Amino acid sequence: MLRKIIIANRGEIALRILRACRELGIKTVALHSEADRDLKHVLLADEAVCIGPASPADSYLNVPAIMSAAQVTDAEGIHPGYGFLSENADFAECVEKSGYVFIGPKPETIRIMGDKLSALAAMKKAGIPCVPGSEGPLDVEKPKEIYRCAEAIGYPVIIKASGGGGGRGMRVVRTEAALLNAVSLTKSEAKSAFNDDKVYMEKYLENPRHIEFQVLADQYGHVIHLGERDCSMQRRHQKVIEESPAPGINSELRERMGQLCVEACREINYRGAGTFEFLYEDGEFYFIEMNTRVQVEHPVTEMVTGVDIVRQQLLVASGVPLAIQQQDVEFTGHAIECRINAEDPKTFMPSPGPIEVFQPPGGPGIRLDSHIYTSYQVPPYYDSMIGKLIAHGETREIAIARMRNALEEIIIEGIKTNIPLHTELLNDANFQHGGTNIHYLEKKLAQSSS
Repeated sequence: MLRKIIIANRGEIALRILRACRELGIKTVALHSEADRDLKHVLLADEAVCIGPASPADSYLNVPAIMSAAQVTDAEGIHPGYGFLSENADFAECVEKSGYVFIGPKPETIRIMGDKLSALAAMKKAGIPCVPGSEGPLDVEKPKEIYRCAEAIGYPVIIKASGGGGGRGMRVVRTEAALLNAVSLTKSEAKSAFNDDKVYMEKYLENPRHIEFQVLADQYGHVIHLGERDCSMQRRHQKVIEESPAPGINSELRERMGQLCVEACREINYRGAGTFEFLYEDGEFYFIEMNTRVQVEHPVTEMVTGVDIVRQQLLVASGVPLAIQQQDVEFTGHAIECRINAEDPKTFMPSPGPIEVFQPPGGPGIRLDSHIYTSYQVPPYYDSMIGKLIAHGETREIAIARMRNALEEIIIEGIKTNIPLHTELLNDANFQHGGTNIHYLEKKLAQSSS
């Protein structure tokens, strides 16, 4: 078992990792920026090391500072959480070449799955269904090939950056006249944002849902899946509400897709926790990407399966074989997660500042993953998410009712939050019915503002 690890992240996920470490008797070193000295996990960790100024580039993305902290604290492993360096293959390689354990997949796996084109090639080889698209990167010097590809796929198409993520580096094209310009613009954006101008083409699905499958794998070839999550309630490609199981997905389809993901993990020699993300339309799944890290929305899967995903990450990284067999995984009830952000619920502008009053909700089936407390100062330098509220119930209807109660109970004063938006969505008839597509929230917000 690992004796001491570096937590190379901040906020609620850093606190989540710390708590899992404490259960396993693993000592923790909290890395933090100058702006994050008062984070809860920093105050609770066995040791804390300041790695730079507030700017992420000078702190949470500062690889030399992180590696120096590992050396001076005599840590054995580094947990990257999500975001920041969690899917940076060069960082993972640096960690392992320096003699530390990277708590995540192997660097070569991250590299394969981090590039959309190589990920698609690997998934096609593994038998995972993929969106119809180009076989490789688009060459602007060969316009006839680009036109032929779009015609074969059928309009509308979407141009995507090979190294993209988070909704960036994508452009929908509905007519042949707009095609070449869209490819050129996306290549330029990709070069600027990801230092990689490779782009490719896919069929654009008009009304898909976003459904993802959680997997766990050890280094000995044992892989299981923990079912699916529906993450279709999105704004600007950022998830707002997630739930498990996905409405309308029956047990036979769940098992078929889950087993395909398991086999794909074996094909790429995967290790640790990971998520296969799909678009789902008209009863068909289409692979879009794999996240080679723990997801923000992992708690809903934990609530319905009883499996502690972060604990399993730590055990796998320590060389412990997975003790869970696929037949041991049981899906009980329904769970919903609302991402609580420090932002104006109407304009979505960030709302940093001091939290004057904080009172968490309670009751059966309620869980709050958050690092905030009364008098905590929300900094303006990072993502605006300050917590995740999760409700679990025997049925989806009960989970929604419990979430509605929890949203009414939680008190956060001093800053603005998106809690009013969540309350509105929980009362939305289409959400209550289940199965809304990824464009639903954007259209709803556009209608309410017009």
